[in-house]
Amino acid sequence: MNKAKQLFLLMFMFSAHAVAESEPIGQLKKFLKSTHSLTASFQQTSFDEMGKPGPSTFGKFYLQRPGQFRWDYQKPFVQQIISTAGKVWFYDADLEQVTVKKMDPSLGSTPALLLSGDVPLEANFSLEEQGQDGDLTWIKLAPKDEHSNYKYILIGIEDGQLSGMELNDNFGQLTRIYFTELETNVSIDPAVFTFIAPDGVDVFEE
Repeated sequence: MNKAKQLFLLMFMFSAHAVAESEPIGQLKKFLKSTHSLTASFQQTSFDEMGKPGPSTFGKFYLQRPGQFRWDYQKPFVQQIISTAGKVWFYDADLEQVTVKKMDPSLGSTPALLLSGDVPLEANFSLEEQGQDGDLTWIKLAPKDEHSNYKYILIGIEDGQLSGMELNDNFGQLTRIYFTELETNVSIDPAVFTFIAPDGVDVFEE
């Protein structure tokens, strides 16, 4: 192969790689691979099977790889979902109740584990680009596990960063989450992922 052909081939390979990285699926993979920690504010709204929205909830989301995350619902009610050391704690302040579950393969297609980096993306999901809506470009993730609780998950990417998620479960409920004030690869106090049940609450461990 002469030098001209070698140069052309190198330019073509570089160009193809650049295009691949600019595609939505490539951006999602790059984000998941390069993000080791994350903090963000979120707004979450759930819709019933008739498409009727419920009240929005607001809070903070924390992620520390591998395997640690915290959904901190702050208003209009207080709830926490915290994962660390192979377990997940679900705390509902109004019910004064804590449920503890082991992190096992059956949770492999959940959004939290998807972001935590504990499961291979393409081993657990079929990926499909969904186009753009406003400033967000959406990717559909269909769980390969037929026993998953979700029909599909949509991930919204803006400028290479996580901006939204849409979850459609097997009970006909749709949940949309939008992230703001997102910061990646920041230092997070380990205490954020430590859960101590408040006095007087009921604790159920499965």
